[in-house]
Amino acid sequence: MSQNAWQVSIGRLALVVILALVVGFAVGRVEIVLIIALAGYIAMSLRSLVRIQKWLHSRLRETPPEDWGVCSDVAHTVHRRLEQDRSRKRRLVRLLRAFREAAAALPDGVVVTTLGREALWFNESAQRLLGMHARRDRGARLDIVLHEPRIRAWLAEPGFPEPLIDVAAPHDSATRLSMRLIPYTRHQQLLVVRDISKLMQLEAVRRDFVANVSHELRTPLTVLHGYLDMMDADESPEWEPMIDEMRQQSARMARIVEDLLTLSRLEVETEVAPERISMRSMLSTLHREAEALSSGRHQIMVQMQNPSDLGGSAKELHSAFSNLVSNAVRYTPSGGSIAIAWKTSAVGGAEFSVTDSGVGIPVEHLPRLTERFYRVSTSRSRDSGGTGLGLSIVKHVLNLHRARLEVESEVGKGSVFTCHFEAAQLWSDAMQDHAA
Repeated sequence: MSQNAWQVSIGRLALVVILALVVGFAVGRVEIVLIIALAGYIAMSLRSLVRIQKWLHSRLRETPPEDWGVCSDVAHTVHRRLEQDRSRKRRLVRLLRAFREAAAALPDGVVVTTLGREALWFNESAQRLLGMHARRDRGARLDIVLHEPRIRAWLAEPGFPEPLIDVAAPHDSATRLSMRLIPYTRHQQLLVVRDISKLMQLEAVRRDFVANVSHELRTPLTVLHGYLDMMDADESPEWEPMIDEMRQQSARMARIVEDLLTLSRLEVETEVAPERISMRSMLSTLHREAEALSSGRHQIMVQMQNPSDLGGSAKELHSAFSNLVSNAVRYTPSGGSIAIAWKTSAVGGAEFSVTDSGVGIPVEHLPRLTERFYRVSTSRSRDSGGTGLGLSIVKHVLNLHRARLEVESEVGKGSVFTCHFEAAQLWSDAMQDHAA
């Protein structure tokens, strides 16, 4: 169409010039007639431009003026682009409306925030769960709007902190929430809030059930174990294998009950009274325990590269470290090596690690190692005397001390279990004042 428009415009100009020349030669005034003709052509062009200008200043809903020239072609091109933009805008508005309606209908609270944690938009569930109000809190900083100390401390962490699990709602302590920050755009974040009150109630029921059952099992197991110890296999040699098996199984059951009770206790604890834990003495104790369990079958090394001591519960941390060491001894074949190390972390803080040259763990099992009763190999775990609860206890003890467990393993080459402690968990004068 653009090429045709130019042909029409040039044709018109050529026609005007030719007619002006013919008339000019006829009357003997070529220059005057040509000037008049060109002035008239310019006036017509200006008239077309004025009409297009008025059309551009209107709502642009009507069809542009038609003169079959370049100006008309430009107007039609603008009109077509504007219609396409309107259509695209209508689609975007429909999509935005559908998104907002879907977000508003979600049972989870959704808050769109800036990188500075300022609330740009939030749905009705967020208003209900967080006690926010659209007119009052839109544009406000979340750490000012939400007064729960744990939430404010969590929001103050840079970047995208680990999800906040089981925190009281700012306006209702009976409502338990989980919160997660998700990247949304380059300049925005998404805060997702979920009501987990019923889930926590079920968890409390489960925890109480396990604790009560485990506690009730202690008495009959103690009685059973006592009677088995009173039996003399020398009087009835044919009963000796069965008595030994019953003793082993009752002892294993007693260990499971004790581990379940330990887990139940750790789950209800939220903090520990800090005490100074001498890591030199801890490593020495772990070394003796590993040597006794190994009975000379392994080469056991201890490395202390960090002079700092830990602050926390010596009993709980010894239980966690001892679990890691005993697992390394049990799952490392005779002749293998085990290294127990306490060293400075590359990102600050400190690390306790246990490295073995054992059988290793397939990569697909690593994410589930700390689940209760989860075993990579059921028969091997039972033969070694494991209960399937050791690593779960380790995880809960580390959580209690704001630490985390990292596992690296390769089948046939061994495993490395590393406990990462933040610098705040190392013993300091401030921690000593708090303990006092």
